[in-house]
Amino acid sequence: MREDIYKEWLHNRKMYKDSLSADQLFGRILKGDQLALSSAITLIESQADLDRAEASKLVSLCTPFSGKSIRIGITGVPGVGKSTFIEAIGCQLIDSGKRVAVLSIDPSSEKTHGSILGDKTRMEQLASLNNAFIRPTASGSTLGGVARHTRETILVCEAAGYDVILIETVGVGQSETMVHAMVDFFLLLMLSGAGDELQGIKRGIMEMADAIVITKSDGENLTKAKEARQIYQRALHYFPATSSAWIPEVLNYSYQDVVSIQSIISLIEKFQKHQIISGYFEINRQKQAVYWMREALLTLFDRSLAKLDEIKKIDIENKVFIGELSPFEAADILYKLILKNTEDGK
Repeated sequence: MREDIYKEWLHNRKMYKDSLSADQLFGRILKGDQLALSSAITLIESQADLDRAEASKLVSLCTPFSGKSIRIGITGVPGVGKSTFIEAIGCQLIDSGKRVAVLSIDPSSEKTHGSILGDKTRMEQLASLNNAFIRPTASGSTLGGVARHTRETILVCEAAGYDVILIETVGVGQSETMVHAMVDFFLLLMLSGAGDELQGIKRGIMEMADAIVITKSDGENLTKAKEARQIYQRALHYFPATSSAWIPEVLNYSYQDVVSIQSIISLIEKFQKHQIISGYFEINRQKQAVYWMREALLTLFDRSLAKLDEIKKIDIENKVFIGELSPFEAADILYKLILKNTEDGK
């Protein structure tokens, strides 16, 4: 009896694994199957070698069917209202006939790598709509709060027919360039009434922004929000012109004000039209593809390094620690070991 149960378990497990194959998922993804899309992203995020091979195949299958969306990165300091903003703009976009995918990067513990992954509960209204897909992903140890495989996930979501991809990041950080390098439109959300409006805001973050939105621009905060808008708009004039000659704008926004939400959507549409006419929309995506090729190469290098004999790695690190080897000599040794392992087929 136990043997029969075990055989049944093996059969079910094989059926489940087969259902996660690239070929099986691909056909369902093209039909807009959300369960298949969720399974595909799980496959993409897996660290197992066999899963990575299937994920790579799946992304290759989906790539010719991708690229037709507008990719929007949304960032801002914690508490600025990113999730609330995304729900409002997502619902408005769906009302206008769009299909919206939200890729939300949740902060995770550096020690345990645990994550709350609670965006579906924070966006209940949006999550209930048929043309919305929300996928929270733990940031893990990836610098800047960008999940390691977000770029691949974007391509799969586009193949599933989503017109707008919204990427919510953990918050403003030094490596928000990673978000900027995977989106068409980069939106910075800011609060008003927090003292000096420009205090603590890194110049680099503002230079990357295609637009700045002052959130919670209502009630008693409305006057301060309008003042903040003027301050940020003046500050943007001191920055160098963008490559596409786009002039970033600053808008006020209130969750309860449909007009302010529509104004932001209109600005994004205006931006997209400007970029397409200037030819920069396609050029930007081509540059991003090269950037992510290099990032993928670094990822493969990291995986190869992880597979090296742990005793050898520790020995080399100890020699660097005691000064017997310079960091550069050690790096050269590790690089040669990786090449040797590759040639040996390990």
